[in-house]
Amino acid sequence: MGIPVKLEVFEGPLDLLLHLIDKNKIDIYDIPIVEITNQYMNYIRQMQKEDLNVMSEFLVMAATLLDIKCRMLLPKEVNEEGEEEDPRQELVEQLLQYKMYKYIAYELKDRQTDAEMTLFKKSTIPAEVQEYEEPVNLDELLSGISLAKLSAVFLDVMKRQDNKIDPVRSTFGKIEKEEVPLPVKIMFVENYAKSHRRFSFRQLLAGQKDKMHLVVTFLAVLELMKTGAIHAAQENTFGEILIESSL
Repeated sequence: MGIPVKLEVFEGPLDLLLHLIDKNKIDIYDIPIVEITNQYMNYIRQMQKEDLNVMSEFLVMAATLLDIKCRMLLPKEVNEEGEEEDPRQELVEQLLQYKMYKYIAYELKDRQTDAEMTLFKKSTIPAEVQEYEEPVNLDELLSGISLAKLSAVFLDVMKRQDNKIDPVRSTFGKIEKEEVPLPVKIMFVENYAKSHRRFSFRQLLAGQKDKMHLVVTFLAVLELMKTGAIHAAQENTFGEILIESSL
């Protein structure tokens, strides 16, 4: 009666070859094909497989190893470049590719395990808390507004307009445009204020076409502030200046 032998389960012939290479601490680029072939053949002789399709894969690899073993005994072949060909080269490439896929599979499995330990909690903040807005003291906000700050914003927008000038195209001839009347621009700002109700002073200026429109728009804002049609506010120091319509 023979002694029962417990064998490891391998996913395929390449998996078995990698096991033998690691077990014998062999350099994968310099495989001793005779030794590995003998160990591989000893293993498949002990295999008990009901699935003939799986067994056939191991037998095909056994035939490949025997073929490489025979070619190693023959004189080395030379390719078109005059270099000697290694019969083991194709097998080495397959083993390296399989090893890479195997490590990637391990990494994906670890990530799946980590993902299974991640829990998500839905938001439980009451609707009235989410909709709450801190009351704004308009008198306090307006106390810090001055013409100097409005002028600073105006100059900043003017500088950005200068930076947009194309250094090449700016040398081309220009078509002179008609002057922009102040009453027309005042009407524009009034309509803008009615439709937006509360907007940024910088946003209003940035939408102008050129310097002439910027200057006249700035004068229109000052005129409407003077008449009380619009009010300017600044929520914090150096923050955006917001304009609110009273129309």
